[in-house]
Amino acid sequence: MNTDQRRALVLIAGSQLLALTLWFSASAVAPQLEELWDLSSGQTAGLTLAVQVGFVVGALGLAVSNLADSIASRTLFSVAAVVGAAANLALIGLGEGDYLLAFLLRFVTGAALAGVYPAGLKVMAGWFREGRGLALGVLVGALTVGSAGPHLIRGLGFEWRGVVAGASLLALIAAMLMWTLLEDGPFETARQQFSVRQIGAVVGNRGFRLSTYGYLGHMWELYAMWTWTAAFLAASAEEAGTGDGFVSTATFFIIAIGGVGAWLFGRWADRYGRTRLAGLSLLMSGLAGLLTPLVFGLSPVVVVALFVVWGFAVVADSAQFSTMVTETSDEATRGTALALQTALGFLLTLVTIRGVPILADAWGWQWAFPLLALGPAAGIAAMVALKRSPYAASLAGGRG
Repeated sequence: MNTDQRRALVLIAGSQLLALTLWFSASAVAPQLEELWDLSSGQTAGLTLAVQVGFVVGALGLAVSNLADSIASRTLFSVAAVVGAAANLALIGLGEGDYLLAFLLRFVTGAALAGVYPAGLKVMAGWFREGRGLALGVLVGALTVGSAGPHLIRGLGFEWRGVVAGASLLALIAAMLMWTLLEDGPFETARQQFSVRQIGAVVGNRGFRLSTYGYLGHMWELYAMWTWTAAFLAASAEEAGTGDGFVSTATFFIIAIGGVGAWLFGRWADRYGRTRLAGLSLLMSGLAGLLTPLVFGLSPVVVVALFVVWGFAVVADSAQFSTMVTETSDEATRGTALALQTALGFLLTLVTIRGVPILADAWGWQWAFPLLALGPAAGIAAMVALKRSPYAASLAGGRG
């Protein structure tokens, strides 16, 4: 890695970290909003779902329109970050009775983030060919820490308006960094003219499909786990008869530790193969989810320890699915492929984000998470199929 690449790595990952604080800026203060705005549990979940729905709509729009390959990625990232920051900041002026407007603002924030995440991946891929798994692993690690950021801000004692305003300010800084301090990398693809055929070419690629099947298994559990960890920890602490003052800070570290997992597994995947490391990560996270009923109501130290392992593993494979797409897809459709993969993955999260609290209402929080292990099981099957396919030769320099 040369000096220019190291500088680009820091700037791109730093921008992604700052911009992604927008994602959970409302979820991190959901208990306060629920009380102040007199929201039901379904409405509270809806504020998180609104971001997911907005992201899916935005990413699908980018994929179908081919904009992810016809607009400069740094431009797309910067404009989207500014739009997301503005929509998020507008929440501060709302109060009880403004739930519908809050939902719409969170939807816009999610749609804007659809221009941030895939664009950031494409910018990073433009700077790295060798070591791309590590580079995208660092990027997803930064995304993970950024997503956890609002929980840390909340844990430091800021009230809900401070958390929301802080996330918006960080996103604006991200836009400035990407726009003013970074240039396109040597492996950035040339901008393409609009063509509705691009998405057909992407879907017709079996390497893309198998990579995306693995990604879907990963996404089945990821955002549901991130969204509802704090609720599980609080319920477990209540069952154990301990205080829950640790929940916000613990949730930050549980989510943020995934950044370490993404970095390490990205490094190892370049060396030992993407399908192998992605499969290992899926196995670890699936087992952790299955074990959650056994620790419910025990000492918070035991519960948090298991969730730290889960948080480490649950996102360690994420960057590798994106890297697989960049390595198996045509360079001319790289942006469209990344946008489509993320759109499908986030579409699936709508099921589990909404499904987990339904299971918790029916069975209690103790049994809310084990069904998430179905995703990793399916993802492992996809990785086995990809490893056995001709496309494995294009992954990690032929390591599969």
